[in-house]
Amino acid sequence: MTQAPCEVSWFSALCDDDYEFLGVPDPALASSWEHCRNIALTAEKGGFDNILLPSGYGLGIDTLAFAAGIAPLLQRMRLLAAIRCGEMWPPQLARQLATIDQMLNGRLTINIISSDMPGETLASAPRYARTVETMHILRTLLNGEALDFDGEFYRLKVEPPRIRTVSGKSPQFYFGGLSEDAREAAAKGCDVYLMWPDKQEAVKEILADMTARATRHGRKLKFGYRVHVVVRETEADARAAAERLLSHLDAPAGDAIRAKSLDSQSVGVRRQAELRESASDDGYAEANLWTGIGRARSGCGAAIVGDPDQVLAKLQAYQAMGIDAFILSGYPHAAEADLFARHVLPRLNHGPLLP
Repeated sequence: MTQAPCEVSWFSALCDDDYEFLGVPDPALASSWEHCRNIALTAEKGGFDNILLPSGYGLGIDTLAFAAGIAPLLQRMRLLAAIRCGEMWPPQLARQLATIDQMLNGRLTINIISSDMPGETLASAPRYARTVETMHILRTLLNGEALDFDGEFYRLKVEPPRIRTVSGKSPQFYFGGLSEDAREAAAKGCDVYLMWPDKQEAVKEILADMTARATRHGRKLKFGYRVHVVVRETEADARAAAERLLSHLDAPAGDAIRAKSLDSQSVGVRRQAELRESASDDGYAEANLWTGIGRARSGCGAAIVGDPDQVLAKLQAYQAMGIDAFILSGYPHAAEADLFARHVLPRLNHGPLLP
């Protein structure tokens, strides 16, 4: 039986996260307009459906400024632009997002980030409460509806911006988080719940839990899976390429990279550490799921490693569980995007994730 199409996205390293050797900064791969533009254009040429533009206040370049710059250069690929809740006044943000959606002819999607803001620290419950309020405000205004809102963080009465999205509706919200507060926020407000890599039994448990939570709120969710990939002609070559990524890394450098991230103490990051610590001596948590990436970055810390058949089978197994979208990446990002696009992507039934 043919599986339904899944959305396959790549990743543009806006937040200083591109390497030939993990943990070793390379000036040629530093985040810049030119470098990140080239990753995006490589992904579009390769046939990817979407590309994640991450956001980090202290790292790299600005997400929405980059999205506006790259939008006229793309012919068909979507943009998944990350926004950090609290960073901008929501009505102004809604106007910016509607404008970028017009520049993309309706191909904007939004990654909701619930991180602390530079200079402040909020406890989990109020931080996610702010996120739920932000999603409600943005969705209302991007749907073209007037808003009269009296919340804990925002109190405003405003008409929708004159500039509307191409569809007249809000773009889809992609959102992830493993804590209790994050899961409830996702169930209340997002469209696509994102997961980081984990063992298949854990993925099934999260899918079941989030489906039940959304149902209790009278909603339905789609599901996305964020993971790195290392694909080569043979499994031995792929494993060697993965090990090469770590060949210049020392432990203190990896620790420093992880600590620098704003989300370094989150439940999701701790789960990635647990996955890494429970892996086999060669770093595999289960067949073809390698945790070595997490030694040199916070957040998504594992990769699907194997030959084209193995990588394809792993992705299709996730699809069979209920995953609707994949956000993939690899190092260096442009080179690995090209390898995946040539060896695996044509064999996947894929397309943009529709509402």
